[in-house]
This record gives sequence, C-alpha cells and structure tokens, in this order.
Amino acid sequence: MGKNTLYNLGLAACLILACATALPAQTLEQAKALFRQGKYAEAKPVFQRYARSYPNNGSYNYWYGACCYETGEKALCEKPLLTGARRKVQEAFRYLGQLYTEQYRFDEAAENYAQYAGILEKGKKPSEEWRRRQQQAEEAARMMRGVERTAVIDSFAVPKEGFMAAYKTSPESGSLIPPRNGNGAAYRTQLGNKLYASIPRQGQLDLCTRSPQGEGWGDPSPLPGNVNTPADENYPYALSDGITLYYASNGEGSIGGYDIFVTRYNPGTGTYLLPENIGMPYNSPFNDYMLAIDEYNNLGWFASDRFQPQDSVCVYVFIPNAAKHTYDPDAIPADTLRRRAMISAIADTWDELAGHAGEVEPAQRRLALALHTQPKQAPRHEFTFVIDDHTIYHRAEDFQSPEALALFRQWQQANNALKKACQELEKARNAYTRTPEAQRDGLAPALLEQERNVEQMEAQAKLLEKQARNTEYNRLSN
Repeated sequence: MGKNTLYNLGLAACLILACATALPAQTLEQAKALFRQGKYAEAKPVFQRYARSYPNNGSYNYWYGACCYETGEKALCEKPLLTGARRKVQEAFRYLGQLYTEQYRFDEAAENYAQYAGILEKGKKPSEEWRRRQQQAEEAARMMRGVERTAVIDSFAVPKEGFMAAYKTSPESGSLIPPRNGNGAAYRTQLGNKLYASIPRQGQLDLCTRSPQGEGWGDPSPLPGNVNTPADENYPYALSDGITLYYASNGEGSIGGYDIFVTRYNPGTGTYLLPENIGMPYNSPFNDYMLAIDEYNNLGWFASDRFQPQDSVCVYVFIPNAAKHTYDPDAIPADTLRRRAMISAIADTWDELAGHAGEVEPAQRRLALALHTQPKQAPRHEFTFVIDDHTIYHRAEDFQSPEALALFRQWQQANNALKKACQELEKARNAYTRTPEAQRDGLAPALLEQERNVEQMEAQAKLLEKQARNTEYNRLSN
C-alpha cells in the first residue's frame, strides 16, 4: 500500500472521528451519559426517538420531557413527563412540580411535590426541601383565591445591578439607598429622622432602624423576631404615617425566593404587628422585592425577576389601592386569573374586570412627569406573549411564523370575547344573588347556559394560545 493511500486512509479516519464527536448522541447509553453530564440538548434527540417508538415507556418519556424542560421547551415537556409519572418514574414528579409552579398551577404542583417527597421518604432519603416546596405551592394556591385587582401602568426591564435607579419616586417620598459594602438596601425618611436598613447579622440580613446622631447615624436597633427571621430580610420602605413598613423576606411565608411583606408599628407598645405576605400579583414563585409607594404621585413600584434573564429584573409601576379588592376566583376563568396573577399583560389590568376604568391615563401622565418625558399615547408594549423561558414577544413583528401570528390574533379576539363574557356572567351572578329566592328558578337555566358558554370559550382560547405558541416555537426550532 502506497504512502498516499495510507495518508488518505488516516485522513478519512480522522474526519470520521471528528464528525462522530461533533454529532449528538446516537445510542441510548450515550444519551444517558450526556444527560448525567447536563448536556440535555445533545441527549434530547435520542430520547425523543425512543419516546416516540415506545410511547408507554415511562423512563424514555421522562428523559425526553426532562430534556425539553432543561432546554426551555416547556410547551413540549408536560405530556412526556406525565407519562413518566404514571409509570412511577421518581424524578418526573419533581419536574412536574417545577413546571406547574412556573405555570401557576399550584394545586398540581403541590400534588407532584408531595408524591416526590413521599418516594424519597420511602427510600429513607432527605425530603425536607420538597416538603418545603409543597408547602409553598399550597400557600400559593391559597393566594390565588385572593389576587388583588391592581392596575399596572408600566414596566421596565433593567439590569439587576443598580435596578433601583429605575425608581423615579418623588423627593417627598424619602430616599432609596441601594445595597453596598455587604449591607442590604436602606430607606431614609423624607424628614431624615430615621433610617431603615438591612445589615448582616449572624450570617443573614436583618432589618434595623437608626436615628441621627451628630453628623451620622446612631447604632442600629434590630427589629423584633416576628419581623427578622433566620432567613434574609431586605429592601425596607416605610410610609409617611410612620407605622406601615414594607420589606422583602425569603424566609417562612414566602412562596419562592424573596416575597414582599407588610407590618405595622404600634407606637403605644413599641412593637411591630405580625407581618403579612401581601400576596399576588406582587409576589410570585420567583424573587419579588423593593416595593415603594410614592404617596405624593400616588404611584407604586416593585421589582421582580419573574420570567426574566438571569441578569435582569422587571420594575413594575402600579396604582396603589386605598383598600384591597380582589378578583372573585369563582367568577372568572382559571386561566384568566393566572394571567392576572402573573401580570402576563399589563393592559389586562386596566379593564372593567380589574375595576380601574378612568384611573390609568392620569396615572400614566403622573409617571411621565416623574420620568421627565412626554405622556405616552400607548403602552410601551403592545402585549406580552411568552414563547418559552428565553423568548418573549411584545409586538406583532416579533413573530417569525405568519401562521403563528394569525393564531395569536385569533387568540386575542377569543380572549377579548372571553373577558366580555366573564363580565356578563359576573353581572348575571350578582343579579341572581339579589333576586328573591322564590324567583330564582326562572333565572337559573340562563345562568347555567352562560357558565357553559364561558367554559367553552375558555377552552377554545387556551387551545388557540397553545397552538400559536407551539407553531412559533417550531418555526424558531427549524
């Protein structure tokens, strides 16, 4: 064999080896190894092929569903993970718990976390983390029955580092002081007579107050144990009444990460009342913090990293309510309630269902003045439509697939019709309850028919939303 032949054979062998190492896994064992290494995108095609060939195999479906979840293809992962769970594949329950938490399907999340923790306990393995997540999901499910009707008038995606610079509160509202030098955030009252600060103590951040002393501040006075917990308390903000204090905590009572709490000072006893989680839509399974109420401009601000890239947060601006008014969870479709709790689209919070008609435009003008800009004629985003964890659309031109855009428009129309139907149903229910009991029989058939229509409209709207999302996702994948 000549030298040229040997050279060519060697070159071919090198090319084959290089191509083989660049290709995704080709065998099940290779895919398993890649999965264990966290290389989910490379392992996924093999698991997808096996799941399609063996649709009732729990392990193949679990691996495929987990890869879809880890690569951000959340619209594709539920069905295979459910197959895995039905076949009692342990980790499928964990992934379903996480997926349902992100989708605000908290009852289902709690059930799957409970299943997962139970399997761990039978195997004598630690389950505390998953019991804690189960409790958080159960608490979030209770919160869903008291989502506050809050008008969110704008939102800004900003870098997490230095996010408080986006808060344009008035000087009459005091001063926000960003975290620095290992301390948490702080708030100085407008009169400068008190500083609320978060400082490190015994391995966590605790809230304290400080009073002026000479040219600086006196020693910190920690807030009591019903406020400071073994976790972190941070981002304080006090109202001008000198009584109401908002702050964030990632300890007990949080449904995930930091949640915003409120407590009130009792000047008669010098104590703070038991703090309360302020609920949704302010809080979420993600990190929510730094709530500030600009009483001079009647605008509220808070930050959240829900559905945001790792280095970003979203600052929401809302109209503070004089008293808390909540949605009736039995009067609106569950999917509508979830979107309100998530703040999926800020324009949804302005309608009659939210009860803020006529308040939004004046608030936007106040915000425009605070931002030193001209009042906006339209919201910054036309809409918010989540494709996956990494892709969120705000304008029609964001769509790559004409078919997906057409489905999205159909979903918008169906959703608007659904809102009107829900409003009419709520009016009918109110009329029914005000009618003397002896006369209600004549109203009942029409009311039941309205309820059936709303259920059908909700199902159709959910189907169109899913079709639009999946169609666009498939276009992006190709």
